[in-house]
Amino acid sequence: MEKSTLIGIGLGLVAVVGGMFLKHAPLINLYNPAAFVIILVGTAASLFVGFPMSEIKKFPKLIKLVFTAQQLVPRAELIRLFMDWATITRREGLLALETQVDDIKDPFLRNGMRMIIDGNDQDFVRDVLLEDIAATEERHKAGALLFSQAGMYAPTLGVLGAVIGLIAALADMSDMNKLAAAIAAAFIATLLGIFTGYVLWHPIANKLKRLSKRELEIRLMMVEGLLSIQSGVSTIAISQKLSVFLTPTERQQMSEKEGVVSEQTAQA
Repeated sequence: MEKSTLIGIGLGLVAVVGGMFLKHAPLINLYNPAAFVIILVGTAASLFVGFPMSEIKKFPKLIKLVFTAQQLVPRAELIRLFMDWATITRREGLLALETQVDDIKDPFLRNGMRMIIDGNDQDFVRDVLLEDIAATEERHKAGALLFSQAGMYAPTLGVLGAVIGLIAALADMSDMNKLAAAIAAAFIATLLGIFTGYVLWHPIANKLKRLSKRELEIRLMMVEGLLSIQSGVSTIAISQKLSVFLTPTERQQMSEKEGVVSEQTAQA
């Protein structure tokens, strides 16, 4: 479970409800079925008009992604894995890695490993893997765009909802008390439009972009590792090459861990 998504939505609700409470605005006004219909159904209608059905169908899956913790191989662990493979390759050759392929859980890494074991040209392997990454990036961009567009439509639909509410309110001006309440209720659509646009849809689009960036960074790291193994470089060279993908803190932690392992090996 991705806790940050739940915390963000919870804080957003607290901000709205708490703000209304502090301003002594009746919370019952939030219960406005017409506003929910205008904003939610209107936003859905805009998405259906603006996107093909093949992309609309991905909406539930994309929502699930932002509520699910991303499962990626830790970068430091990936470096150690490539170093182990490099050791095996330099000692026994690339074909010795064939027994390791079925144990690789990541489909992208497994496919790349099979290509280098099969003896494909290095340029071919690089081109195929980079094209795979580019195609994945385009799919991710399309998913994020779905939510960023929803975030753009929702606030505008909130204005539309307010106009509809005002039309209904001004249709009967015989009772000023009822008129005031109807005008207040009309602006709930605006509130809901802004809330969903800037607390839900735009942030979800941003989170999808961040998740995509992290995944693509790992894949680029895998490409460099696979090509390094195919070139037969040393474990130290692989470590130095792939360490550029680590943050300074991660590099320090990895160096300290390797130092402890080396010391334990020497003592043994």
